[in-house]
Amino acid sequence: MRVLGVDPGLTRCGVGVVDGAPGRPLRMAGVGVVRTPAEAEIGQRLLLIEQGLELWLDEHKPDLVAVERVFAQHNVRTVMGTAQASAVAMLCATRRGIPVTLHTPSEVKAAVTGSGRADKAQVTAMVTRLLRLDAPPKPADAADALALAICHIWRGSAAGKIAAALANANTPRPTVRQEYRR
Repeated sequence: MRVLGVDPGLTRCGVGVVDGAPGRPLRMAGVGVVRTPAEAEIGQRLLLIEQGLELWLDEHKPDLVAVERVFAQHNVRTVMGTAQASAVAMLCATRRGIPVTLHTPSEVKAAVTGSGRADKAQVTAMVTRLLRLDAPPKPADAADALALAICHIWRGSAAGKIAAALANANTPRPTVRQEYRR
């Protein structure tokens, strides 16, 4: 499975592509950041994010896009920008028919480090180790994007299988009805 992880942000939108499957070694296929100028109008910034993400989708052709779920913060302006960048990522993937999944920051931290309260340095260190990289990905947004992709490969595919199994178990099965004649 190839997953494009997106750590949404208006100034720096982290992107990372990871190939892998549960129980198998992971491989980084690409990592980077889509940047926009802070002084640009919001519409222009969102357009630049879209264009950057479209280039990543064209080049890497992921099977799935994993986006960080926006969570409430005290800074409403930051939350709005993050939510807008997140929506652009979801739109770009959905337009191409690529499934999108959302993961919370604590879910990603727990998947990668074993603790939902890990700090950025711990996440970056584990991403570097899990992907067998020579140096930590920079900036932190890029490492977070790779962590999102790893999280989905390890947890998302299992969650998807569980959901499919539950849906299948709850689907009424046709019963065989025998008719007896006398």
